[in-house]
Amino acid sequence: MFGCFVCFLLFFSDIVHLCFIVLKLFMTFRADDLDWIVFRVGILSALYSKCKEATVGVMITASHNPEQDNGVKIIGPMGEMMESTWENLATQLINASDDGLEIALQQLVSTESVDVSCPARVFFARDTRPSSPLLADILIQALRLLNCTIKDYGILSTPQLHYMVRCQNTEGSYGIATEEGYYQKISQAFCSFVSQKPNRSRYAAHVVVDGANGVGALKARNLIGYLDGHLSIDIYNDGSLGKLNYRCGADFVKVQQTAPDGVPAKAGVRYLSFDGDADRVVYYFLDKENTFHLLDGDRIATLVASYLGQLLTAAGLQLRLGLVQTAYANGASTHYITDVLKVPVSCVNTGVKHLHHKAVDYDIGVYFEANGHGTVVFSSTAAELIRAAASADKHENEEKKEASKKLALLVNIINETVGDAISDMLLVEAILCDRDWDAEDWHRLYIDLPCRQLKVKVKDRTVVKTADAERKTVSPPGMQNAIDSIVRKYLKSRSFVRPSGTEDVVRVYAEADTKANTDQLACDVAQVVYDYAGGIGERPVLPAYHLAERVTQ
Repeated sequence: MFGCFVCFLLFFSDIVHLCFIVLKLFMTFRADDLDWIVFRVGILSALYSKCKEATVGVMITASHNPEQDNGVKIIGPMGEMMESTWENLATQLINASDDGLEIALQQLVSTESVDVSCPARVFFARDTRPSSPLLADILIQALRLLNCTIKDYGILSTPQLHYMVRCQNTEGSYGIATEEGYYQKISQAFCSFVSQKPNRSRYAAHVVVDGANGVGALKARNLIGYLDGHLSIDIYNDGSLGKLNYRCGADFVKVQQTAPDGVPAKAGVRYLSFDGDADRVVYYFLDKENTFHLLDGDRIATLVASYLGQLLTAAGLQLRLGLVQTAYANGASTHYITDVLKVPVSCVNTGVKHLHHKAVDYDIGVYFEANGHGTVVFSSTAAELIRAAASADKHENEEKKEASKKLALLVNIINETVGDAISDMLLVEAILCDRDWDAEDWHRLYIDLPCRQLKVKVKDRTVVKTADAERKTVSPPGMQNAIDSIVRKYLKSRSFVRPSGTEDVVRVYAEADTKANTDQLACDVAQVVYDYAGGIGERPVLPAYHLAERVTQ
């Protein structure tokens, strides 16, 4: 047995040497810096599949980033993010030199006890970026070197691929691992749900979608044919003219607090903006005075949590409902959830993986980042109780029966694996329909505090260390005390800073009672960061800040 394993490792070593040859060709003749990274990710994903003895996914996308960027991500067997231990291994593998790659692979196999004789199966897809087809070809070459079984889905949204992987590994119990199966599951549940509310006075079954000139526009158009007229969708920024994520999409609308280019503006209409790979969504509307109002991830989270709480009470189900946020969540939303809805709130570090991990601690966990990335996850116990209640022959009263059936339908509308702009759109529309609300009714749940984000360039971002879900700094010494003393000058105020994960900048977030105070608070805190954390370039000043740079989380 051991001899066979050694023989395979020797064969595996030969494959690695072949990888060196291919990688050097890519690095010599291809300008795209991702070529060699995607190749290594292909090798890593095959080993990940062997280790898990399951299908895994690889998605080629750069999400909300500019069209010229691209990236790659690995999806776990249940459609979840790859766990942190494998993330660390991925970092080591990507950072290894060519000469050290073979050793890095051998260490990975040993550390994770990978049975390299196990078969590997990888589903992969890409977004609409011009660079994606080439990267897909490179991925295929890497996977074939390890005799991996491959399924190429072509162009999908990121959450659709997450969905496919989970369907495959649950042997169809979660759904059918096809694009048609995806549309059928969520649309059938949605149509059944909204058909129970035929009489509406304020809710209009019509939305306008800003597709960010990305894959979400294509997939939303495909969805329309499955909705049987229950929701009318007009799609703009569909990729036929504009550039991906340029002055459009969820990130642009959220950060700039303004409507995207390319979408006709009309008061009283519900607008949505997807991001480039359709895993984020934000809503917005114009009131009668044509004033812009944003309904971001915080607003979606509070709408969903309040409605689920209402249904659980009506159905008589004793399940723990909780909501997970990051420090970027508007303070007004947190106050509304805890003090009005009485729903427990957990705050975690920025990043969907942190929110998802915490959400599974609840029977029903709702999580959304302010940028519009989020979903709802149900424990197996919660899902079983909801299904049982919905299918029960006898109920104490009609209200319990109706609430239980609505919960069961919502479970099928929701893509639990990851944030999904299309699924989240149907979830929001189902709730608004049942409550007979328009966008203004939704917006009246609470009043957001003014908030600002900016970034400060520094010599080395790693000098800034944070704690308490990134809400407090512990390094450099004295910086948090300086921030606290500034925050105390303003009403209803808070501010935190955190280092970027990708560039030498420190991000600043500020809230206060008025827009003017918020702007001044953000500028003052930015100056503290500049002074304590080794800022470079010009020291932040208020007039420059009003020209706000585009900031992403």
